[in-house]
Amino acid sequence: MVDDLVDRLATVLGAAEVSGLAKLSGGASRDTWRFEADGQPFILQLRRPSDVRDLSVEVAAVRAAAAAGVPSAAIVAASVDGADLGAPYTIVRLLDGETTPRKILRDEHYRDARQLLPAQLAQSLVKIHALDPGTVPGLVATDQVDHYRAALDELGEPHPTFELALRWLDANRPPSTGQGVVHGDFRLGNFIVGDEGLRAVLDWELVHLGDPMEDLGWMSVKSWRFGSPEPVAGLAEYASFFEAYEAAGGRAVDPAVVRWWEVLGTMKWGIICVAQANAHLTGTTRSHELAAIGRRVCENEHDLFLALEGRW
Repeated sequence: MVDDLVDRLATVLGAAEVSGLAKLSGGASRDTWRFEADGQPFILQLRRPSDVRDLSVEVAAVRAAAAAGVPSAAIVAASVDGADLGAPYTIVRLLDGETTPRKILRDEHYRDARQLLPAQLAQSLVKIHALDPGTVPGLVATDQVDHYRAALDELGEPHPTFELALRWLDANRPPSTGQGVVHGDFRLGNFIVGDEGLRAVLDWELVHLGDPMEDLGWMSVKSWRFGSPEPVAGLAEYASFFEAYEAAGGRAVDPAVVRWWEVLGTMKWGIICVAQANAHLTGTTRSHELAAIGRRVCENEHDLFLALEGRW
């Protein structure tokens, strides 16, 4: 398989030589590879069979965001056709930097970056939320409560905690702050970070139209703090990050609205954990990583109880 993929990559890129092809860990919906083409480093992502999302929407979103000044990895080739490499794919230029949240949050090397990141992330979010949806063909408006209720029903597993959260979300739904482009997975682990802070925003698979406050709530989900006491991405207090978002040109932030989205995000991650484990258990995508993610369902159920009791 590796030799065949090397030959196919050379054809796609028009390269005289492809070398150093190595599969990387991480990523639940894509197989990720590092390689060099004519001496230049690249990253390849191949869509797994269990992921049925339209890759063209993601590619268009990345290109539109880059044009708007959002730090991004440059896409050099992409296709929704599986004929070239055996599955839909993207190829980007390799950017040096760190993506591991615990290193970013704890290593002395990133002390200065941690001070810069909250403002940089706020600025990038504002640019994403201000994108013209017309520059991203195929974007759809998705009601997140309805979407994840349907996803839970389709899985056919009893999860009373998620049902309780759905009832709370229905009963406490706030007025929309407006519609915009939502990244959908804006959190530590999906950023490349260097000494100077943010180098790239990654993983646009969940991009859609919705309330921009969704991204602020998702950043604050307890799982994405990675053990840090700071609630927003493990990097900042709520008030200081909301101020940075507004100062960068974002709409006014109501903390109660963000809290609603934080509860939804916790439930969403829990249901995604169920779905990813299900992909392994049914044989759709056999993966130790997906199986391990299934063990995190109970963490999100616990976090939901804390959230609904106002104890986080």
